[in-house]
Amino acid sequence: MQINKNMNIIMGKNAVTEAIKGGRTINIIYLLDSHKQSDFAKTCEANASVKYVSGKFLQTFGDKHGGVVAEVKEYATVPLEHVVQKNQNKEHVALIMLDGLEDPHNLGAILRTADATKMDAIIIPKHRSVKLNATVAKVSTGAIEYVDVVEVVNLSQTIDVLKKAGYWVIGLEADGKVFYHQQDYIGKIVVVLGSEGRGISRLVKEKCDFLVKIPMYGHITSLNVSVSAALIFYEIIRSRGI
Repeated sequence: MQINKNMNIIMGKNAVTEAIKGGRTINIIYLLDSHKQSDFAKTCEANASVKYVSGKFLQTFGDKHGGVVAEVKEYATVPLEHVVQKNQNKEHVALIMLDGLEDPHNLGAILRTADATKMDAIIIPKHRSVKLNATVAKVSTGAIEYVDVVEVVNLSQTIDVLKKAGYWVIGLEADGKVFYHQQDYIGKIVVVLGSEGRGISRLVKEKCDFLVKIPMYGHITSLNVSVSAALIFYEIIRSRGI
């Protein structure tokens, strides 16, 4: 069976369900034979071409398919200008900048929490960063369909553009001046999260207006970046009385 190399592969019932809901172009959905006659199969058949296949075939995509694999149109990013214009009349805006994130599981988890907390967009660098892919889509459980993702060439220059548009920049770092729950998140903000191993790069860190930290009381000195993201995202909406 020929696989279309120009399409993205997503796996799992949740990811495919949200792709359908989000109106993403779907080339074909491969379902395990045992899904026949199920309500999920009927939904798939109503929205795309469906092929019932063996578990052996699905295994060629990986071992976490859950009996569902789909070929979908590539995930597209949106221009920074689009996000700035879209939110220009809003009183409170939270953009999340990911500086050199490399693990697709972390990006997927951050997208999932960003959707849950209604963050306004995720900004990632074009180079030396994880891209939107099948693993990201699966871990996000479909949130990839709803959160704007902006891909930029230079994070430092992007911060300059956002500052001119009225945004304050808050970096999350171990040497932050205040604890994250003491920071003011009112208005238009950009929250910068660093890479899993190196943190925020020097040039980006120097552009931050504020540096905040998460208190650590045990022997370990840092949290997984997706956990840190969840803490600060919920603090943003808590501080705004949402």
